[in-house]
Amino acid sequence: MSEPPIRLIVVDDHPIVRDGLRGMFTGEPGFEVVGVAGDGAQAVSLAEELRPDVILMDLRMPGTDGVTAIRRLAERGSTARVLVLTTYDTDSDVLPAIEAGATGYLLKDAMPEELVRAVRAAARGEAALSPSVATRLLGQVRAPAAPLSARELEVLSLIARGSTNREAAARLFISEATVKSHLLHIYAKLGVNDRAAAVAAAFERGLFNRS
Repeated sequence: MSEPPIRLIVVDDHPIVRDGLRGMFTGEPGFEVVGVAGDGAQAVSLAEELRPDVILMDLRMPGTDGVTAIRRLAERGSTARVLVLTTYDTDSDVLPAIEAGATGYLLKDAMPEELVRAVRAAARGEAALSPSVATRLLGQVRAPAAPLSARELEVLSLIARGSTNREAAARLFISEATVKSHLLHIYAKLGVNDRAAAVAAAFERGLFNRS
């Protein structure tokens, strides 16, 4: 008795990419493309309706991006494995996606057979990482995170209490541009890409307890 096909949703904001991936997996034995989506919100909705095994997820999309969609899927108890397929392998893309719950992370220059193997691995719950992404993650594990400076902690503490950049600047007697610069350094050090994620990461690491 043959195994049931792997049910797949393809998520990408470029129609040519969506159609290409759908055509590739439709022609591949053992796969069934049950849906396609153009953004993260549509992906979450389709996942709830269609219950796929694997979601091929782009990251940078208009509207709801891939990382937000991965978080929402996890929050809603989705059992689908998410395999990121994107052009970008920077820390600010890779780490939030993995932390949000992605099972794997591949780049769009992957060979078709590599992508097929990765989707099969994701369906089994196994991690599938492109070599450059694996190297980045190993580097993060081996290298201790750079500590936040006293000023950066002050800025982040005010942001955590709901202050805007302008309000934080006024409280600290610095310019709004300097606050933005501090925030960019904070994002880089914490491996995040927005204010909410920076605050969450700081709480998780107990940084506010030290300030």
